[in-house]
Order: sequence, then C-alpha cells, then structure tokens
Amino acid sequence: MTDTLTKPTELATSVQKPRRNKPVTRWVLRTIAVVYVLGLVALPVGTVVEHTFQNGLQPVLDSLRNPDLQSAARLGVFVAVVSVLINTVFGIGMAILIVRYRFPGRRLLNALIDLPVSISPIVVGIALIFVYGADGWFGPALSNAGIQIIFATPALVLATVIVALPLVVREIIPVLEEAGTEQDQAAQSLGANAGQRFWRITLPTIRWALAYGVVLSLARSLGEFGAVRVVSGSVSGESQTLTLFVNDAYQEFGKQAEQDAFTAAFLLMCVSVVFIVVIALLRPKEQKK
Repeated sequence: MTDTLTKPTELATSVQKPRRNKPVTRWVLRTIAVVYVLGLVALPVGTVVEHTFQNGLQPVLDSLRNPDLQSAARLGVFVAVVSVLINTVFGIGMAILIVRYRFPGRRLLNALIDLPVSISPIVVGIALIFVYGADGWFGPALSNAGIQIIFATPALVLATVIVALPLVVREIIPVLEEAGTEQDQAAQSLGANAGQRFWRITLPTIRWALAYGVVLSLARSLGEFGAVRVVSGSVSGESQTLTLFVNDAYQEFGKQAEQDAFTAAFLLMCVSVVFIVVIALLRPKEQKK
C-alpha cells in the first residue's frame, strides 16, 4: 500500500521538476524574439523616421506638396482600391465554388490560386508583357483597337490583382468549410433563392474573414513594387505609384529628392501601421488570447 501511494507522489515530483526552468526558457525566448524584431523591423523603421524628420517638419511638408508625390499617391490608391474590389468579388466567388461544388479541375484551380505567392512578382510583370505587350498574344489587336495595357494604368491594376489574388480567397475558404452547408440547404428547402441565401446566410458567415482578407489585400496592393515596376514604365504623373516614386526619388541626386523619397516611404509606413491596427481589431477574440 505504501508503494502504491508513493509512486504517484514521485511521478508528480518528476513531472514538476522541469517546470522550474520554464520561466528562464521563456525569458530567453522572449529576449531572442525582441532582439530579432528590433534588428529586422524596428531599426529600419526607426531609420526611416529619423531621416524623414532629421531637418524638422517643414521639409516634410514641402515634400508633401510635391505634385509628383501627390500624383503617385493618388494613382497608388486608385490601383489598390480597384484591385481590391476585383479580388473581393472574384475571391468570394472562387471560395464558394471551391468549397461547395465538385467539378473537374477543382484541385487545379485551388492550386493556381496560390501561384502568385510562389513566384516572384517580377515574373508576373514579365508574363503580362508577353501577353499584352506590343509583341504579345493580344498586344497587336489591342493596339489596333486603341487600347493600351502595358505602361498604363490597366497594367498596374492587372499586376496588382494577380499578386494579391490569394489573400481574400484563403481567408474565406476555411470559414466556409467550417460553417458547412446545412443552413444554406435549409434556406433553399424553404424557397430562398441564391441571392437571398448569399445575403442572409453566406455573407454574414464570412463577414469577418472577408474584412480581414480585404485589409490584407489592400495593404499588399499599396505596397506592391516588383510587378508594377516591370509593366508601368514609372512615368511621373502617369504610371508611377508611391512605391515607384520612392525608388526613383531615392536614386536621384540632391537633398530634396532624398527628402521626397523618405517622406513617401514614411507615408507608406504609416499606412502599414494603420492596417496592422485594423487587422488586430478584426482578429477573432480567441486568436487574441
């Protein structure tokens, strides 16, 4: 009887012993994580802020009045908003199609959605030139019709749509899979048509995942550089987004050009911070713990 009572005690003691080292381990891991984040994120961000305001606030305000910077910001926002709208509509449609229907090529479509994540954005830009460029598949026909795609706003939209394609879809698909089709089938049996089922059942089910995907897609679209660099031509006031403006201004000589580059980079950074806050607020409560 004594052996029976002492064994659980010994076992409990042996299980509890490693826990004495866990606080030390946690602090070490936290220190490593903080140093890692400070070195890779906080230090570069702090450098941008320092160079932006090193001469005070007035040079920043002067840069904000730069017509090229304002034009680049307007074009970048326009391209991002249009791209997000397109990806939202088609993202919802593709997510519903993949989750609720079985058809030949379904797995291929599901794999193709992730293709923009696995390839370089520069490859996306080159592919668009091969398709819509002057010597591409549709380039001559579009040129004869007076439609310009490459080195114009349509190319910027196409490139941004492609690189941000998976973000909305991949946020919605898990939610639809978890929700199942019982409510949709019940509504259909009661006479609800497809539109009514979407607005009253599907959309409320995916609303937070959709909002999360839209914010991610908008952030990705505003910060896109590689693909739009290839297809834009980066002409000031015509086909230059804010990311392209940062690159071009920083490569120019002169303090004013450098100030303009850092000011534009600071704007992009501020937008990123806003998106991070929005994503944190949209994140489900169980993920915040």
